[in-house]
Amino acid sequence: MLSRVSKFQVATAIAVLFHTIGLVGLLYFDKSFFLEATPFNLLLSFALLVWTQAEKNLHFLFFFIACFLVGMAVEIIGIHTGVLFGDYTYGNVLGFKFKDVPLLIGINWFIIIYCCGISVHTLLMKMINRVAADTGNTPAAMKALSVIIDGATLAVFFDWLMEPVAVKLGYWVWNGDGSIPVFNYMCWFVVSVLLLAVFHFAKFSKQNKFAVNLLLIQMMFFLLLRTFLK
Repeated sequence: MLSRVSKFQVATAIAVLFHTIGLVGLLYFDKSFFLEATPFNLLLSFALLVWTQAEKNLHFLFFFIACFLVGMAVEIIGIHTGVLFGDYTYGNVLGFKFKDVPLLIGINWFIIIYCCGISVHTLLMKMINRVAADTGNTPAAMKALSVIIDGATLAVFFDWLMEPVAVKLGYWVWNGDGSIPVFNYMCWFVVSVLLLAVFHFAKFSKQNKFAVNLLLIQMMFFLLLRTFLK
């Protein structure tokens, strides 16, 4: 029986378990205790994504490094200048910082971009090929446009879902009147387009069922916290 269980199912079960524990803990028990586990949960999600990635070649490594470095760079610029995203500062929940930005933020950029890219690639391929056949456009051109633009839109939606929860949990704080600026989402879209272009053109396998599942799990996690967290 166990031999029939795929690594995608194992990874999904682990992710569901830990996100459920975190959700229940944050809603009904001592928040501080479960907040301390946030870095572990992020690192676990990252490890499971790497484990379930079929083709871990140099292109995949390059994509990860690009997400990490670009993510850290834009956040450092944002924190110290306010030119990107807006006026905000990070709390201490996410652990060790470099230039006032937690290193886990770079990993989180990878998780979000990778999961959004894989999800769009997986869920829209049949539709893209059908539209391409009807319109005469090449499948490659349609796929690139969809993965980059639709993936970036999905990433922005994920950030919109996460933002109020992150503020309540002390991941980061918006200065001034405390409101989340629209400019933040505009910058998220631009950076996501850049990283999803790297994702699309990097030559590694874009098939990972767990990445789709993890995105849905995290969206449900933040949606429930956004709705019920006090």
